[in-house]
Amino acid sequence: MINAMIIDGKDNVAVVIEPVKKGDTVSYVDMDKKTVTFTAIEDVQIYHKIAIKDIPADEPVVKYGEHIGHAAREIKQGEHVHEHNVKAVRENLG
Repeated sequence: MINAMIIDGKDNVAVVIEPVKKGDTVSYVDMDKKTVTFTAIEDVQIYHKIAIKDIPADEPVVKYGEHIGHAAREIKQGEHVHEHNVKAVRENLG
């Protein structure tokens, strides 16, 4: 059953569309219309973000194809992604 979604192929986080418990299987459909699954390593509230792959410290966190911050520390696949492990970064848009 699909319980998460991504919007853009650059995304490294998905949004869960139902509550996910530690140990649950998380499934989403990628941009090639293939179902991707992995295991949640933490509880994640509905409509919150989950890492769909490991994100190294200081690398961009990408949701809906846009950078929403940088990983404050290494974030593992299946981990809840929120303000406790994402830091705000002002990007140079000039």
